[in-house]
Amino acid sequence: MSGKSKAFTKEEELLLQDFSRNVSTKSSALFYGNAFIVSAIPIWLFWRIHLIDLYSNLISFVLVTLASTYALALAYKNTKFILKHKIAVKREDAVTKEISRKLAEDKKMSKKEKDERILWKKNEVADYEATTFSIFYNNALFLAFVIVSSFYILKTFTPAVNYILSVGVTSAFLALFSTGSQ
Repeated sequence: MSGKSKAFTKEEELLLQDFSRNVSTKSSALFYGNAFIVSAIPIWLFWRIHLIDLYSNLISFVLVTLASTYALALAYKNTKFILKHKIAVKREDAVTKEISRKLAEDKKMSKKEKDERILWKKNEVADYEATTFSIFYNNALFLAFVIVSSFYILKTFTPAVNYILSVGVTSAFLALFSTGSQ
């Protein structure tokens, strides 16, 4: 093998970026913002329904919320990666038909350029749908599991321990299970 490294072209780097696990800064901010809001919702549940004192448990609320935010954002990212390719395959025909219809009148555009636009649009649609579904799916599971675990499974524990276990374990399980290939 030669000592020179082969650099990727700009198109190859963009194509590789579409299939990587990395998310854009915009998606990452969206994930962390949503994860923080959803992780903070159980604080109200425990404060108003389980009657836990807000100020004496402030440190545990902050630490568990931050850990849960990270775990949920990781679950969003992993679920998005799994779903994006499945959605892209399902939407391929519709996107191809739509873009081909829009570009049919442009005779100056080459076949390669049209294919690149179709691929770009397909990835854009798949990225958007995977992002929104990932957030919805993980939020629904998280909130359902927190309610079930706090009211049924851990109801005999003290409210502080109930909060730490129900929110912490639920977010950890979602992050763990999102790493599967489904």
